[in-house]
Amino acid sequence: MSTRPTEPLTTSAPPPPTGVPFDAHGIEPIGTESRDCSPWELFWIWCGANIAPINWVLGALGITLGLSLVETLIVVAVGNVIGCAVFGVFNVIGHRTAVNQMVLGRAAFGRSGAVVPGLVQFLLTMGWVGVNTWVVLDLVMAMLGEFGLTGGIWLKVVVATVIMVAQLGLALYGFYAIRSFEKYTVPATALVMAVMTVLALVTTDVHWSLAGQAMSPGDKFTAVTQLLTAIGIGWGLTWIPYASDYSRFVRVSSSARSVFWSSALGMYVPTVWLAALGACLASAGSGSDPSALVVSTFGVMAVPVLLLLVHGPIATNILNLYSCSLAALSIGVRAARWKVTLGAGLVASIVLAVFVEADSFAQAFDNWMVSILVWISPWAAIMVVDYAGVRRGALDIAGLYLPARESAYARWNMPGLISLAAGIVAGWAWQYGLVPAMQGPVATALGNTDFSWLSGSVVAGGLYWLLSRRAVTPAAWPGAGPARRWPPR
Repeated sequence: MSTRPTEPLTTSAPPPPTGVPFDAHGIEPIGTESRDCSPWELFWIWCGANIAPINWVLGALGITLGLSLVETLIVVAVGNVIGCAVFGVFNVIGHRTAVNQMVLGRAAFGRSGAVVPGLVQFLLTMGWVGVNTWVVLDLVMAMLGEFGLTGGIWLKVVVATVIMVAQLGLALYGFYAIRSFEKYTVPATALVMAVMTVLALVTTDVHWSLAGQAMSPGDKFTAVTQLLTAIGIGWGLTWIPYASDYSRFVRVSSSARSVFWSSALGMYVPTVWLAALGACLASAGSGSDPSALVVSTFGVMAVPVLLLLVHGPIATNILNLYSCSLAALSIGVRAARWKVTLGAGLVASIVLAVFVEADSFAQAFDNWMVSILVWISPWAAIMVVDYAGVRRGALDIAGLYLPARESAYARWNMPGLISLAAGIVAGWAWQYGLVPAMQGPVATALGNTDFSWLSGSVVAGGLYWLLSRRAVTPAAWPGAGPARRWPPR
């Protein structure tokens, strides 16, 4: 079989020349004529997904754990340099191949083996839609209380329905609608958030010299590792399974460098900004409860804050719903993408309804979902080693879509699956999650530290390199050209 280069196939239909087209693209490689997204628009997509209240709360976590304000800000700023840089690399891979993230996994895990991470991504994205919408309800209800609007469970249902319908409509329409929504609403949202930041810092007694709790060096190290996992290095890593789903639409003429910086900064800027703001507010004694942070600080400007809160879950969940549909198609679901999106939205709505009725169950489910993200770091390490180390950037794009008997890729790539399993075990062993089942023996033995992202990625990536580097090389493919340089220029 001859080897195809990594340039995308032109199999997809071009969008209409005017307006926002209905996105009929599934998981096929995006043709050159359909790739009209600029790096700047990619920046707004990732920025919009992270101008969200959850980052305020995670930033306050450092203060809650007993770190000083300065220590918290350093951990958040430095940790995200690493996490967001890795995220940017995955965006570059998506731009070079024009293939969505879960299909790219077929090279490392096999045509059938890639169903394993694809199924996990499919289920998690549906769950996150329900969780994200549920989390923001508490904030919106608190802000509506500033207007004297109270309606109990029925008001929650109305607010949740409005949010769900808006985000489902955008996700049904597809990438082009998502791109337009983020492009035109996120700059305005960022401006509102900038005003809120100035207001918060002026009206709140931020304790810049807050020393934190008196802790032993070991306890402080534990707190740092937990914060790194929650909103430092771990934050950028949690978005990697989504990366190529969107960067595959960026113009072919755009440089790899521009794609890297637009995606990495789109993740870094809002994450560090809002986490730092949350830490500052928490240092003033506002606590870490989301509604307490918002109402105590922004009550005088309830209307713009309310709009900001409603925008947050929509901007995030449209990505969850879109990537959910792509994950479903990647594992073999045979249906139009918009139909899969509609089904995922209905399931997420049911999940949300259960959460609204039972807040305690919702909290437990949220904690569980955060804990099981331990699979991402080993999966991502294998993907990088496979693309950049083993195959040196040369992929047979057509082979990713062919049946296993006709493809250059195996049905089950055992080195990838074995390495993934070993990486998940290693990550779990050094994970200190929010539920007891996700608190590994290494983590508890070392003072409840959490280096799950490091242990999982090192074990999985290292093992995959040892098992695969001699078995799969571009030179082993008939007709293969010279290996591509990595990183791309």
